[in-house]
Amino acid sequence: MTRIQLTDGGPTFSRLVAGVWRLREWGMDSRALLDFIHGCLDLGVTTFDNADIYGGYTCEALFGAALAAEPSLRGRIELVTKCGIQLVSDNRPANRVHHYDTGRDHLVAAAENSLRQLHTDTLDLLLIHRPDPLMDADEVAEAFGALRAAGKVRHFGVSNFMPWQFHLLQSRLDFPLVTNQIELSVLHLDPLHDGTLDQAQRLRTPPMAWSPLAGGRLFDPWDERAARVRAALEAVGQEVGGAGADQVALAWLLRHPARILPVLGTGKLERVRAAAAAEAIALDRQQWFTIWEASAGREVP
Repeated sequence: MTRIQLTDGGPTFSRLVAGVWRLREWGMDSRALLDFIHGCLDLGVTTFDNADIYGGYTCEALFGAALAAEPSLRGRIELVTKCGIQLVSDNRPANRVHHYDTGRDHLVAAAENSLRQLHTDTLDLLLIHRPDPLMDADEVAEAFGALRAAGKVRHFGVSNFMPWQFHLLQSRLDFPLVTNQIELSVLHLDPLHDGTLDQAQRLRTPPMAWSPLAGGRLFDPWDERAARVRAALEAVGQEVGGAGADQVALAWLLRHPARILPVLGTGKLERVRAAAAAEAIALDRQQWFTIWEASAGREVP
């Protein structure tokens, strides 16, 4: 599998990323999770994406338990996690309302808690999970700088930021934000047209794409738009040798020059294997625009 460097001097990740936000739902014990991790590694998928809130603040600990059972794995993978969202949860009894916290103290404490939960000394990448209307860019920069100087986090980025929000935070840092993890799929086209992917290209900062298959909506039989897009994906799939609609949907993202890294959301190795095969699918421009047109419901201007 291709490996992608996120900016000059940034980390190098596998082109496909294993997202574990549903890990609690998968019901895996540590042995089953280790088997899944090894299976991903065999396919060249070495990057794993988490967040402190996933599974009601439980997924980091579940993943960390597997790493604690086989510590040598840590050197073979890249760990990504996110913080900044505060959920109302039994695991966070002080939270009275769903809110964001990007204050210096919270970011440092959240990163340190993620290190404990994941049983590691260093995070490869820490992301601000959502734009915070109360974000003080100077405070975030202080937190990032302190975590970096302490060797607790190697690289930093954001998630779901608009270009101007990305630019604001970058203006306070003397090292680059290495990615923006965004929602992007054949059913969510906004980043193609709101400047997000243009900024990613300008900065040579490959974005990560969450829900690259639209969170399963792509296969909803009652969704008229999804059915239209699915038909286009299936038609193109036949043109490229019988690829599945899910594989073509991923190939559509991989075709973009911003060098997008799709974050998969499956715990099934056969689905990861199918996704990995999508990297070999080369869509031409007309096939790519056929899928765009099906999603947008119109021709390009």
